[in-house]
Amino acid sequence: MRTQIGIVGAGPAGLLLSHLLHLQGIESVVLERRSRKYIEERVRAGVLEQGTVDLLIASGLGARLEREALIHHGIEIRFNRRGHRIDLYELTGGKAITVYAQHEVIKDLVAARLAAGGKIIFDASDVTVHGFDGGNPSIRFRAAGRDEELHCDYIAGCDGFHGVCRPSIPPGVLTEYDHEYPFGWLGILAYAPPSSNELIYCHSERGFALFSMRTPEISRLYIQVPNEADIADWPDARIWSELHARAAIDGDWKLTEGEIFQKNIAGLRSYVCEPMQFGNLFLAGDAAHIVPATGAKGLNLAVADVRVLSQAFAEFYASGKTSLLENYSETCLRRVWKAQRFSWWMTTTLHRFDAHSPFDRRRQLADLDYLTGSRAAMTSLAENYVGLEWD
Repeated sequence: MRTQIGIVGAGPAGLLLSHLLHLQGIESVVLERRSRKYIEERVRAGVLEQGTVDLLIASGLGARLEREALIHHGIEIRFNRRGHRIDLYELTGGKAITVYAQHEVIKDLVAARLAAGGKIIFDASDVTVHGFDGGNPSIRFRAAGRDEELHCDYIAGCDGFHGVCRPSIPPGVLTEYDHEYPFGWLGILAYAPPSSNELIYCHSERGFALFSMRTPEISRLYIQVPNEADIADWPDARIWSELHARAAIDGDWKLTEGEIFQKNIAGLRSYVCEPMQFGNLFLAGDAAHIVPATGAKGLNLAVADVRVLSQAFAEFYASGKTSLLENYSETCLRRVWKAQRFSWWMTTTLHRFDAHSPFDRRRQLADLDYLTGSRAAMTSLAENYVGLEWD
């Protein structure tokens, strides 16, 4: 098999890269170890930055998004039994966030690629990458009971944090920055209309909670739990009780309960590898960096990466120039580290740390009081939350 760009991973990064390359007349093949059904049903992120939405619409992927997505012009920060609305739209000159689940983005991307005759190979096992440090990159894999080899000009490693591409880079090339937080999120999906029209971030003595949604009928809710927490210790009644306690507020607000149909616990971590490229292998999305979910940046960083990478490939195939390819890592990492900073700040400001002293906890409250009382501080949060300008 032969193509121009071999893409490992059919997540948002890999599929969007393939789509953007197609629009430039560049061929690609996407290899995915999971089934189509799995990737189209896997629940992940749900908040899209303004720039992400604009890119999806501009590239012809916005029809269903524009019909079904929920546009939010603000978020609420809740602490000390009071809510404080941050007006994202007003503070950023007309920008907003869009609630549209990652697996819905995946469905749109898969449909677009297949409709255009794009090649996605699902259930590809034993994937390995070769020759990317020389002039003959290839990807070996097994599909439909046969061993295959895909030859290409470049390899895009879009196969996530646990994928094969990053570990295939020789030892000593990458510098890795890693930070694990001492807690995770217990997330649920419930057949319950959202309790608010906008996301609510709650800081409380009992820990953090986030009130989000997927549709007007389905709530997506999270509570901070210790890393060693066992999902079996969290029956539905305990989850609802904890959500009520952490969101307690003086006033008429009411938490809407419903049937919980999915629950899971995920840890929080920050991770970056530098550089995001080696030879003819380029890393994008979670293969290169992880952010805690607090800042809603994971999916959006993946989109930003492949936007840069698609432009670099387009320049190369149009002119033979490699300047954008050579600068890919440096360009992406500027945004990645700003997103890491923001995600770390959101996480450390809103969560309860067992190791914190009474001083630390009072300082957190002062941070939140300053944030919600200062237009400059709220503007900084709003600019980061809706997405910084593209480089």
